[in-house]
Amino acid sequence: MVKSRFQARDINVTMESGKIEPKTVYEKQVVFWQKKYADKAKADRARVIEKAFGFVADPSKYERSTSYGAAKYVTSFDVDDSTGEVLDTKKTLILNEEKIKEEEKYDGYYAIVTSEHKLADDEIVETYRGLWEIEETFRVTKDDLEARPIFVSLPERIEGHFLTCFISLLIMRLLRKRINKRFSCAEIANCLNRISCSNEQDNIYLFDYRSTVSDAIGESLGIDFTRKRMRLNEIKNVIAKAKRGD
Repeated sequence: MVKSRFQARDINVTMESGKIEPKTVYEKQVVFWQKKYADKAKADRARVIEKAFGFVADPSKYERSTSYGAAKYVTSFDVDDSTGEVLDTKKTLILNEEKIKEEEKYDGYYAIVTSEHKLADDEIVETYRGLWEIEETFRVTKDDLEARPIFVSLPERIEGHFLTCFISLLIMRLLRKRINKRFSCAEIANCLNRISCSNEQDNIYLFDYRSTVSDAIGESLGIDFTRKRMRLNEIKNVIAKAKRGD
């Protein structure tokens, strides 16, 4: 669901001379809603509300470092700005139901303001998503692929380290596209790291991990990850098929 409007807005601009002059700018405002964003917002808030319930039950357990965002859902919650401690732990605290309901109304909605008013609504939304994917790429490279910190010092080894990370990122992106982006990069990386097998007896190998993620990956690549046991020659055939790109 996407809606937009063209709007004029008056702003004050500081000129090179230092003089402030009023100007009128024309912008396009685009608002869209998606269920996956709504589901994510609800899930994120549920985790914060769970912490807020804990503070209502026992204010003495409040810690600013581990409770970001939770305090806004609690009324009469006074905290010492310098120490982060609750000023009156005996005070009766109440969960702010009105604030929770107010925030729930906007779950899944995003608003974009742009000067590119000639672009179609869908183009603007896709451009926004592209920017988000760029930001996510940095996070995935750092967290999931562990590009930093670097434990080598020679220039050629540093280059080799980042080349390996970026090739892994490319494979991750292609794989995620193959499964229609049903799972995050973190979920895919965790799944691939856990897929393993051990020799049970003779040439029979036991696969001890399976999930909805591995099933989706296997289905997209033509590999049956649902099988609990495989013979060695079957495993070699799968590897050979993958190398040929069949």
